[in-house]
Amino acid sequence: MPLLDGLRILVLEDEFLIAADVEQLCRDYGAGDVVVAGDLTEIEPEHLAAQFDAAIVDLMLSGASTLDFASRLRASGLPFIFASGYSD
Repeated sequence: MPLLDGLRILVLEDEFLIAADVEQLCRDYGAGDVVVAGDLTEIEPEHLAAQFDAAIVDLMLSGASTLDFASRLRASGLPFIFASGYSD
C-alpha cells in the first residue's frame, strides 16, 4: 500500500519548481489529491480540516512567515510538516 494512499494533501509553497517536485512526490507515494497554493490568499482557512488530510507548509512565503497559519492548522487538528530551505 502506498504511503499516502488516497490522502488529500495541501502543498503551500511559493517556488514553482519546488512545489511541482513536492506535488509529484506526493502523487508518487499515492496521494489521491494534491492542491498546490503559492500564497495564503489562495486558501480558505475556515475549512482546511474538511478539505485536506495533511499539509506540507513552506516556512516563508514571499518573505512572510507562515507560523500563524501553522498555528491555525494545529488548532484545527490538521497534521502538517514544515518544508523550508531556510537554515535559521
